[in-house]
Formats: sequence, structure tokens, C-alpha cells
Amino acid sequence: MQLLIIDALNLIRRLYAVQEQRHQTDNAALAATSVALTHAGKRLLHQFKPSHVVAVFDGAPIGFRHHLYPDYKAGRKPMPAALAHYLPQLQQDLWQLGIDALLSDTDEADDLIATLARTLSRHGKHSTIVSTDQGFCQLLNPHIQIWDHFKQGYFDAQRVQQQYGLKVTQLVDYWALTGVSGSQIKGVPGIGPKRAQALLQRWETLDRLLASPGERKEENTVIIHKDQALLARQLVKLVDDIELGFNLQDIRYHSSTSG
Repeated sequence: MQLLIIDALNLIRRLYAVQEQRHQTDNAALAATSVALTHAGKRLLHQFKPSHVVAVFDGAPIGFRHHLYPDYKAGRKPMPAALAHYLPQLQQDLWQLGIDALLSDTDEADDLIATLARTLSRHGKHSTIVSTDQGFCQLLNPHIQIWDHFKQGYFDAQRVQQQYGLKVTQLVDYWALTGVSGSQIKGVPGIGPKRAQALLQRWETLDRLLASPGERKEENTVIIHKDQALLARQLVKLVDDIELGFNLQDIRYHSSTSG
């Protein structure tokens, strides 16, 4: 079994950004995005030959993270109104290829994707996540891979080691220390990538670091800002136990649909 999970808005917004530069009117850019999305969908289906496929959309602008931390994703550039109104057509384009849409009124797409991938992984089944969002790297394991459609390459454990100098299992704690600027998640003041990397290379996990004597300046800084670090970790860690309300048979890929 091979499940292909498309991070739909991640793909669509990047395709639209390219077409917006090329075309003078919204209608022309949207029509070109439709063509580009169909082309991308066909290419992904041909490339991965999935037994099951789903495109996951963000249907929950306000989720549990906003309640924990009201500034979550504050200031992020909103989706262009023209594109937002056009999403039903783009969902239809994917459906014509045999790719169904999944969205929730209460859960973020990232958590839906994590739930799908991890649920399969627990049963020894494979899934490929199509996204440029490196937050998904925390899910990497022998059964879960991440594909960057635009760079035509995988994020994998080796790439995580090269980029962060850490293991996949340390990424959530790393982002808890550094914060994630794109989501307005503040980490620990004064702890940037190099210091976070050094701290986790020494202590392995945030919990061990927080339990340390705090003899060094950076360690003491993290301990002083313990609550901030733990909140950041809760915000960056993907939820993987959402009740999805459907079974895998519902997203089985039938190639004849795309005829």
C-alpha cells in the first residue's frame, strides 16, 4: 500500500504565485493555476503510482493553537481573495483526477496529514507527503517520506542531519528553543539555531536540558524561560490522533476516474 498525501494549499499557493507573476488579470492567473495544478496532480500520480491518495486542505482558521497562543500565525499574509473564491474549482480539478479533498472545521491540515501518515506508519504502511513545509520533517521514519514537488527531491533524515545537525526526533525540541518565525511562535530569547543545536547535541532532549543544573549561561536561559519553551513545543508538535471520520477505502485511487 502507498498513500499519497498532498498538502493542497502549500502546492496551490505556490503554483498561483508563479501564475500571478505571469498574467495581468486574476481570471487569467486562476485559469493558469487550474492547468498547472492538473499537470502537477497527473505528474505526482504517475511518479508515485499510489494505491490511495488525498489532498488535505486547511478548513480551520481558528484551531487549538490559536486558543493556546492568540498570536499564532498573526501577521501571516492572507490568501488572495480571488484564489480563496476559486478553491472549489481547484478541488474539482483534483477530483477529476481521482484525488479527493479532506478538510476539517476544527483541525489544521498539518495535523490531519500527521494523523493520516502516522496511523498508516503504525501498521507498517507507507505514505508520501507532498509539501515544502519542513515542519513535516518531524514525522520522518522508514514508512513516511516527504517530497518537495518544486525541487523534485526528498526531505529525509540525512537532509535533516545536514541542515540542522540533529536527528529527526530532536526537531520539535529544536523548534521549541528557536521558535518558528513564520508562525509567530517565539522560542527562548537569545537561543538561535547554533545554540539550540549545541544544547540538544549535549542534552539530547529539551526535557533533559530543563532538568539539568543550568551551569552554563545558555542552559540557565532555557530553564528561566521553561514555560515559553514548553508552550512553543506544544505549538510546533503535530497532532497525530485526530478522529478522521472515514476509512482508507474512501480514498482509494482509481486511475479510471482521471480519464
